[in-house]
Amino acid sequence: MADPLVAIAGASGYVGSRLARAFAADSRPVVAIGRQIDALPTGDHIRAESVDVSATAALAKVLRGVTTAYYLVHAMAAGAGFADRDRQLAQSFAHAAAAAGVRRIVYLGGLGRDDLSPHLRSRQEVGRLLGSAGVPVVELRAAVVIGSGSISFEMVRYLTERLPVMVCPRWVGSRVQPIAEADLLACLRAAEDESAPAGVHEIGGPDVLTYQDLMLAYATVRGLPRRRIVRVPLLTPGLSSRWVDLVTPVDRAVSRSLIDSLTTDVVVTEPTTAFTAPTPVAEAIRSALDTQRDQIPQQVFHSHNGVRDGVFTLTTEVPMTPSDAEGARLDLRECGGSLRWYGWAWAWWLRIILGKLFGENLTLRRPAKVERGATVDWWTVADLSDRHIVLLTEKWFCGEAWLAYRVTGEKLEQVGALRPRGLLGWTYWRAVYPIHLIVFRVMARKQAHRAHALSHAKKPRRTPRKPTSGR
Repeated sequence: MADPLVAIAGASGYVGSRLARAFAADSRPVVAIGRQIDALPTGDHIRAESVDVSATAALAKVLRGVTTAYYLVHAMAAGAGFADRDRQLAQSFAHAAAAAGVRRIVYLGGLGRDDLSPHLRSRQEVGRLLGSAGVPVVELRAAVVIGSGSISFEMVRYLTERLPVMVCPRWVGSRVQPIAEADLLACLRAAEDESAPAGVHEIGGPDVLTYQDLMLAYATVRGLPRRRIVRVPLLTPGLSSRWVDLVTPVDRAVSRSLIDSLTTDVVVTEPTTAFTAPTPVAEAIRSALDTQRDQIPQQVFHSHNGVRDGVFTLTTEVPMTPSDAEGARLDLRECGGSLRWYGWAWAWWLRIILGKLFGENLTLRRPAKVERGATVDWWTVADLSDRHIVLLTEKWFCGEAWLAYRVTGEKLEQVGALRPRGLLGWTYWRAVYPIHLIVFRVMARKQAHRAHALSHAKKPRRTPRKPTSGR
């Protein structure tokens, strides 16, 4: 018997994309729904469908055959008027699900009671509207999700990493009950089971703390010096949103809606026995950071230049002829033991000297065999194939760094990435970024030149023909 088909509206978002991949990893068929097909997750068992949730008839066609439909859509990024847009989308989804014969809707809403912000009020109204066409709804209400990519978690990350001393408004004293990403995904998947009763379920981890405590917990797990937080009651939500805009790259429309909600305690007031979230906050933060570190080697070649989820990325591409690709492929295995391999030896010597000023001890080392897990100079081989290599170091004073190369028939890709640690790490990247624009280009070109030399060195020489005498 085939597994029941599930659909995820909002599959391009943080929670939706991870939920889709979790189902697919268990060989469960998933329909990933979103407006932009290129932003949707792909892979085995995932069928991406580009459809606007407001297009009820088109959405109903996509939902045919679906047993459980997840609704993970919200319109905060639209700015003013998002509540009306949320209302319209929820009603459209409810009627499309009913027309398609969907048996259950699972919705992720927000915790909070009394004196709700427009954002939280809209989230809870959406839960009610999703059931307006008669399809049973399981509404899970949660607060801050601890995971790389969660907007709330990213706000905590940027503020804590960049500001050793923070002048904060009163909302840092509001109570919050965070939930680990893994626990949230487990709850969402459990909500598919018909044994889970329809209705509202409040979910949260075992720890209830203030936003100030949450930032201090992040600093402890990250190994940062203790942050000093000074509360200033005169800072209104409007002023504090401008402050957050200045310090973090989080989307302004989204951050302002979230900050309006920070004055409300978001904690579980009616515990449920149907769903559990046992992971403590410190463990959830550590897991979020470790998971991101472990996933970057598989994602680094698909990252865009700039900063996202606390990681700076810079990609350089150099054209390469197909005949040089073999030389570049061989050159990937020549790393270690010499700064010449990196392309600009004297620049790397300067980097080593700079590191010594901050307690680094970077040494050259060539492994017996370049393979995954091998130590290459101060790096570890994090990922490797016939045509790419990803190196990781956790020995830099400024944070974790990755250096990656990939060879195709037409180009050599070089990617540098840094997850800065603390204000020093962020300052380092900002200071050297203009230099990296030049150095990385030179490094990539030297790699391509060496590949060209290697490819020609491997070609057998032709034996010159003896001249023939003509008659």
